[in-house]
Amino acid sequence: MEKYKFARKFCQNSVYIIVITNKYEGAKNLWNKDGGGKEENMSEGLLKIFIKDYKNVKDIKVRENYGIFAGIVGIICNLILFACKFFAGIITGSVSISADAFNNLSDAGSSIVTLAGFKMAGKPADTDHPFGHGRIEYIAGMIVSAVIIVMAIELFKDSVIKIFQPQAMEFSVVSVVILAGSIALKFWMAYFNTSLGKRIDSAAMRATAADSLSDCIATGVVLVSLLITTFTGVNIDGLAGAVVAVFVFMAGIEAAKETVYPLLGQPPEESFVRQLKELVMEDEHIIGIHDLIVHNYGPGRVMLSVHVEVPAEGDILHMHDMIDNIEHRLHRELNCSAVIHMDPVSVGDERTNELKEKVREIIDGMQENIHFHDFRIVDGPTHTNVIFDVEVPYSVKTEDKEIVSYLQKKIRELGSDGQEYYAVIDVDRDLCENGNRSMR
Repeated sequence: MEKYKFARKFCQNSVYIIVITNKYEGAKNLWNKDGGGKEENMSEGLLKIFIKDYKNVKDIKVRENYGIFAGIVGIICNLILFACKFFAGIITGSVSISADAFNNLSDAGSSIVTLAGFKMAGKPADTDHPFGHGRIEYIAGMIVSAVIIVMAIELFKDSVIKIFQPQAMEFSVVSVVILAGSIALKFWMAYFNTSLGKRIDSAAMRATAADSLSDCIATGVVLVSLLITTFTGVNIDGLAGAVVAVFVFMAGIEAAKETVYPLLGQPPEESFVRQLKELVMEDEHIIGIHDLIVHNYGPGRVMLSVHVEVPAEGDILHMHDMIDNIEHRLHRELNCSAVIHMDPVSVGDERTNELKEKVREIIDGMQENIHFHDFRIVDGPTHTNVIFDVEVPYSVKTEDKEIVSYLQKKIRELGSDGQEYYAVIDVDRDLCENGNRSMR
């Protein structure tokens, strides 16, 4: 009878919590609507207190302070959760609660790794590391991911043993309160790290946020299993632990992807490429851009090279000065180091422009996301060379030689009596897929 009284009381309290939460959210939304600002919340308040000049996220030192602050918060919160859950696990004799406690202990260790990673990533460039130490942040995130995966495997092994060798559990109101409180705290930590990760574009913080969110689910499963075992007599502690392990493992894999991909090399964000093109094309003398290559040496440490097409008839000194100004503009607006290569193209020759449009029609008709640039023609005694490069995304499975053969055939057909065209084509695979298009 006592069990059912507690269940009724627990449900009532849950309703009260939901009502209070809804009222809080309503008040917060009203605050935002009335001018308080979207970012005026608990996280914002903490940032104002502990991080000087916290809005200047492009500054390397500010980024470092963000990481250190997030690491300290993570260590404190996870140590508190470990102590509380370990106590609850001893009271109840639950393997899933104890495993969840040690999961929080590993999270505290991960926060230490994150803190150290940001501290080391903030070191300036030196003789041995001319591009800085920014990628250490990715390595820290990868270590965190590895710890998550290992803990998931160990938890799964212990849970499988408990499925076949279940142990009696003791119900405790205190343990229920601890688990419910830990869910709330972990949810806030997920929100906290997500918001900070977005602010400074940190893969390590996003990995930590994913881990916190998976912990919410894991602890929720543990709580439900405790209540089911208590009120039905069916011991699902081991099964719940296995489910928790799967969630934790999946979170670890996703977090690993976030950190490994930048280390291996990945295309830049489409928004970054779009903004770069807009900045470059602001100058009226720029005809188009292509062959964009972006090197990421850690957040805030981006180097890029790009080719720009300029009128061949223009003054070379004026064009060089224009390119210098664009490089400075990219550094100022996008916080990156840019090297720009000039490709002079003829814009005043009617015959070249006419043939260029015909080639454009041929390429557009291929229904492959292929673009071309550096178009020019060179007349010879027996034929005319039509010279250009094509950009082919990696998603296009057609082989380069097939693309070249097709275009050569089609361009040859453009010839007439006494006019023979021979296409000279170089194929570039698009290193910035969905963003490295020639732009005119």
